[in-house]
Amino acid sequence: MSDTKLIDQFGRTITYVRMSVTDRCDFRCVYCMDEKMTFLPREQVMSLEEIQLIARAFTELGVDKIRLTGGEPLVRRDVLSLFNGIGALAGLKDFCLTTNGSQLEKYAVDLKKAGVNRINVSLDSLDPVLFKEMTRIGKLEQVFAGIDAAIAAGIENIKLNAVVMKGRNDNEVLDLVNYVREKGIDISFIEEMPLGAISSHDRADTYYSSDDILQSIQAQYPLLRSTINTGGPSVYWTMADSPSKIGFISPHSHNFCGDCNRVRVTVEGKLLLCLGNENAVDLKQIIRDNKGDIDILKRHLIAAMGNKPKEHEFTIGGEVQVVRFMNMTGG
Repeated sequence: MSDTKLIDQFGRTITYVRMSVTDRCDFRCVYCMDEKMTFLPREQVMSLEEIQLIARAFTELGVDKIRLTGGEPLVRRDVLSLFNGIGALAGLKDFCLTTNGSQLEKYAVDLKKAGVNRINVSLDSLDPVLFKEMTRIGKLEQVFAGIDAAIAAGIENIKLNAVVMKGRNDNEVLDLVNYVREKGIDISFIEEMPLGAISSHDRADTYYSSDDILQSIQAQYPLLRSTINTGGPSVYWTMADSPSKIGFISPHSHNFCGDCNRVRVTVEGKLLLCLGNENAVDLKQIIRDNKGDIDILKRHLIAAMGNKPKEHEFTIGGEVQVVRFMNMTGG
């Protein structure tokens, strides 16, 4: 195994890291967290300096894409200092943010200045009533204003992420496609992932496959399979009359593990080697036990790659396989 690159036991090189900066969020989306969440106490959360140290270690080991996630990353105090620090790291080619869009109107210009070149906005409905129902407390007009602010700020790549649920928002697929066509941005449709035990619905009843979504879009807009690869799990299609790309993330119907180049770091500092497995390495403890020695940290990162599993094994119904919620994992 290389001592300067992150290569797992299956020969996959890790070049992409998703890092959660907070488990807190100003929404309570039904598929992401329970309505009455208990958030982490401060002492269990990594400092911004520790998050930046881990990001630096990864880039020195060949990672060239970092995505900051949450919860909602933009609700963390002083988070712009983290964006500025990571954006200045040598070797970083792709600096991304996943957000619910609620704070984008306030931060879009500063994010652009920090080097963010790709933003994913989670948006599952264009209907204010359904949006409020799915997010429990979200305000749709805030998200629309945030998307417009990101476009105006000149962020290079803006994409919506929409989790489609049968009986909830499956009738909005074409409305969402029309919205991104109008805005000149992209969209990925996502099959709901079974993370955390929820009480709001039965995931087996609301499962809606990427194939169903693709078929409904094809009825209105002929799609062409694209070879575009943004480094994540989306498979993209294009339309002849629009620059907007349509992506699909299909953990159930089309497993995407074979060429996985990703790992995740939770806000507690746990290195997750697979979204669908609980095996983890406690990076926060390693940093604190060794007084922030980056060389020791990098040795642990290299060694951890030997435990990255071949694939996840999500099932649609039945017992919850992964007990952590998506806000704990990082979107």
